[in-house]
Amino acid sequence: MTRRPGITQPGDLDQQVFVQHRNLLFSVAYRVLGSAADAEDAVQDAWLNWSAADRSQVADPKAYLTRIVSNVALERLRSTQRKREAYVGPWLPEPILTSADTAETIADADSVSMAMLVVLETLSPLERAVFVLKEVFDFSHAEIAEAVERSEAAVRQAAHRAREHVAARRPRFAADRSRQRQVTERFFAAATGGDMNALMELLSPDVTLWTDGGGKVRQALRPVIGAATVAAWFASIGTVSYQGVEPADMNAELVEINGGPGIVFGAPGRVIATVTFDFDTDGRITTIHNVANPDKLQAVADGTPRSLGTR
Repeated sequence: MTRRPGITQPGDLDQQVFVQHRNLLFSVAYRVLGSAADAEDAVQDAWLNWSAADRSQVADPKAYLTRIVSNVALERLRSTQRKREAYVGPWLPEPILTSADTAETIADADSVSMAMLVVLETLSPLERAVFVLKEVFDFSHAEIAEAVERSEAAVRQAAHRAREHVAARRPRFAADRSRQRQVTERFFAAATGGDMNALMELLSPDVTLWTDGGGKVRQALRPVIGAATVAAWFASIGTVSYQGVEPADMNAELVEINGGPGIVFGAPGRVIATVTFDFDTDGRITTIHNVANPDKLQAVADGTPRSLGTR
């Protein structure tokens, strides 16, 4: 079919509408799934559904697309539950590089932080989807009921359970953003310089290190607890080889990961691991999440920061 100059075809408009809301769809799917790869698949499925739908009957494309991707993400989360239960060692969310606008809004940054995603992992699939849509994206119970194909009463119950569960487990207080950045920079300098004493000063006495190698690379299969042990772990970075990479060939960079300051460790041609932190009100590090499973580092290796805002 020959197109007339200056006339936009219906298919072009439909694609423009989808592209307009694509970041939002990924933001929803990623928070529900905790996996960038699975979130991308969910967005692709949403596109296929959108392409096949009778779009002339869609009054609100944004709501329609969000409903599709929410339902797809929920079903995908259910299908991966058993796989995650059989995972070797701790299962941590897949880290992503985030853009400055994600960190500008504290609520957006907190809702995509590793700490929050770890808490969300303890919810049932339905509770997680409902919590994300209600507490993060401010959907009504009626809208969520339609999205997840449940009754409004069931959604209200799931929302109540999820709120209580998250409130009991999420970090209640943390240092302000500038303080977090300062502590991360000091940790970066101390770790890459092998300064054990400086590391000890930055860590809470009962700090916990969680490492995720997924059975693909050697990592601790249980949490590492205590300032001295965790400090020794990171102080050795500059003195021993890691994943076959000699210290002289390793590089490290301060970046923004999941809405907060983090560190990416790399070698020529590949990303080795990411490190992110939880902080207390004094700015001491209380939890460290270290992701080294190569299957979970593709989004970081891509090098493209993502906007994970909620609008």
